[in-house]
Amino acid sequence: MKQEDSQADLKARLTTEEYAVTQNAATEPAFTGKYDAFYEPGIYVDVVSGQPLFSSTDKYDAGCGWPSFTKPIDTENVKENTDHSFGMVRQEVRSSDAQSHLGHVFNDGPQEAGGLRYCINSAALKFIPADQLEKNGYHDFQQLFPDQK
Repeated sequence: MKQEDSQADLKARLTTEEYAVTQNAATEPAFTGKYDAFYEPGIYVDVVSGQPLFSSTDKYDAGCGWPSFTKPIDTENVKENTDHSFGMVRQEVRSSDAQSHLGHVFNDGPQEAGGLRYCINSAALKFIPADQLEKNGYHDFQQLFPDQK
């Protein structure tokens, strides 16, 4: 979260679900998120801060009901914490800038891509289409999509 963003500002700017997920570590119901079965070229950024998090080039259908990625765009943009909620031990994933709760990372992803599955809530993400990266200030990521302008 940017320093100037108060909780009241966030509640006014985010949907109820976006706020619950990013600020209170809620989880959207499986197969309900707008990006679960969404495969357009582009990047996914933190809905709170706009920090680049994941690329569609690393997205795959894990069949789990949430958008799944093999890796973040930049490992510095996500932080992991051990999560002991619900009687389980999992690795929580948060954005490094805003500390938004994103989801969890598991070691059951595609082995040929490193074996990780970043299972992320759609409500924590905003999609920037590849052909709009430049216009939205994400020109550094245009190289991921050479056929899109």
